[in-house]
Amino acid sequence: MSKSLPVLLIALVVVLILGSASLFTVSQTEQVLVTQFGEPIRVIETPGLHAKIPFIQTVISFDRRLLDVDIASEEVILGDQRRLIVDSFARFRITNPLRYYQAVGATEAGIRARLSSVVSSSLRRVLGNETLLNVLSAERGRIMGLIRDQVNSEMGGFGVAVDDVRIRRADLPEENTQAILSRMQSERQRIAAQARAEGAEVSARIRADAERDRTVLLADARASADKLRGEGEAQASRTYATAASVDPQFFITWRTLQAYKTVFDTGRSRLVLSPDEGFLNLLKQAPTVGGSP
Repeated sequence: MSKSLPVLLIALVVVLILGSASLFTVSQTEQVLVTQFGEPIRVIETPGLHAKIPFIQTVISFDRRLLDVDIASEEVILGDQRRLIVDSFARFRITNPLRYYQAVGATEAGIRARLSSVVSSSLRRVLGNETLLNVLSAERGRIMGLIRDQVNSEMGGFGVAVDDVRIRRADLPEENTQAILSRMQSERQRIAAQARAEGAEVSARIRADAERDRTVLLADARASADKLRGEGEAQASRTYATAASVDPQFFITWRTLQAYKTVFDTGRSRLVLSPDEGFLNLLKQAPTVGGSP
């Protein structure tokens, strides 16, 4: 019994080694390609515990999640001959591990380099037919869709699917930026000058209309004043005539007193009259009721 114990221990260790070498797990975020002496045998996409032939078969794991690849900034010539420095990226996933392995091997470095090259070429082709206004407007979504479709078509044989291609940043070269800023400034100055000219025209028209209305109003006011003044003077004349007809002597006396007030009110008036001038009769003799003074 004592001699068989080491043998049993050795057998147990061998079984454990063989078991650990023949069993492997596949997580939910990965997919596995099993190879035998470098040749692909099968693809496993179901998560869980799986078995393989130990020491003969090899398990190669591939990420099944969405992966990113950054595209180096590059200068692109647009359809309107504008130059644009484009910084972009792409998102892809491995959809066929067997085809992916046959195309680029077991690492992601190969597919990233290939994908960067394909995205760069597609960017140049598509943007070469678009204007700067389209790239900087809501048309960008349509442009990105065209680029994504072209990249998917070229990358179909690599076992990957490109979910999205995006322009992270699009800048004009420094020399173009200054030229465009100068043109924008000139355009804004032209618009401002036009707005000022239109405002001056409207202002002049408003002033002319106001001046015309003022002239019309003053003319109407003068006409109304002259009319009212004439009516007042006519009414005063009628009133004087009525008063004179009722009591001529009183009317004469009242008018004479009004004349005295006008002449002597300031105290600085000088009159050169003959002694028998009738204008001074009221100063010589008070008037009598019902008779002449």
